Amino acid sequence: MTTQDTVTTAAPTSANLPMAKALNQGLRQAMLDDPKVLMMGEDIGPLGGVFRVTEGLHAEFGEKRVLDTPLAESGIIGTAIGLAMRGYRPVCEIQFDGFVFPGFDQITSQLARMRNRHEGGVTMPVVVRIPYGGHIGSIEHHQESPEAYFAHTPGLRVVSPSNSHDAYWMMREAIASNDPVIFFEPKSRYWPKSEVDFTGAGTPLHAAKVVRTGTSVTVVGHGAMVSVLLQAADLAAAEGIHLEVIDLRSISPIDYAPILESVHKTGHLVVAQEAAGFVSVGSEIAATVTERAFYSLEAPVLRVSGFDTPFPPAAVETHFLPSPDRVLEAVDRSLAY
Repeated sequence: MTTQDTVTTAAPTSANLPMAKALNQGLRQAMLDDPKVLMMGEDIGPLGGVFRVTEGLHAEFGEKRVLDTPLAESGIIGTAIGLAMRGYRPVCEIQFDGFVFPGFDQITSQLARMRNRHEGGVTMPVVVRIPYGGHIGSIEHHQESPEAYFAHTPGLRVVSPSNSHDAYWMMREAIASNDPVIFFEPKSRYWPKSEVDFTGAGTPLHAAKVVRTGTSVTVVGHGAMVSVLLQAADLAAAEGIHLEVIDLRSISPIDYAPILESVHKTGHLVVAQEAAGFVSVGSEIAATVTERAFYSLEAPVLRVSGFDTPFPPAAVETHFLPSPDRVLEAVDRSLAY
């Protein structure tokens, strides 16, 4: 090979990645694309975060763009709001779902309202990453699902991916948004691998997606619950019941078009979530579908959820979290009407 010869290696067009790595790649690409994107959070620097989602970013981009912060969620969010007002696009990591509440006032009283308060004259391109949900055998404040608090707050966009491809592209789209995005990452899905296509996003950030077609009952969920619904669909198929599985993807706003279209076809709807059922995302979907598709329903909309109690000790979490069997029990009740 002469000195004039060059070797070029094409970037991969796809890869089989765990969700944590897909998120990492989404964050990295956003930082490469825009020097105003920066990361903030506890232990996200050299350590790479508790779940290693930011691993390697500190070494590549330096401490001025990947900032290890004090143990102060209110300070993290408040600083991000100030940075956003000066033209930056901060991405904040909340270490665990239950730790978001010290920053709740800043998120709901300031971050969510700032753009409206200034009549659109100020944008708030802030992403708040929150690992959430159960199935990891942890303790109180480490396995909760607080998404309804944020979905209830006008001014916030709230999303949750269920697979690696969506995690990569939804993270990039969230960072590109000029509105604040609360990005819920299902912890139990950090490690299973799935294919990521780097050539195109495919589904817009706030669009729901039919991930399995069926004609018997529509089942809807988000985040880690989608894998539970797919397991339930496999079991149901063995009994001749064909579930149509819809991945919600966006919790606020909710894309109702695929849900309503499916309900018009099946006449039955089961909504599943890890969060408690009272005043929840599932409650909202049940009420809205009942209002907008009443005459298509052959049974009441049924909800499968965590119980209306604090998250239990890890030894009994499997009784608290919805399982394929609990989903199928609701499916049977719906078909029995």
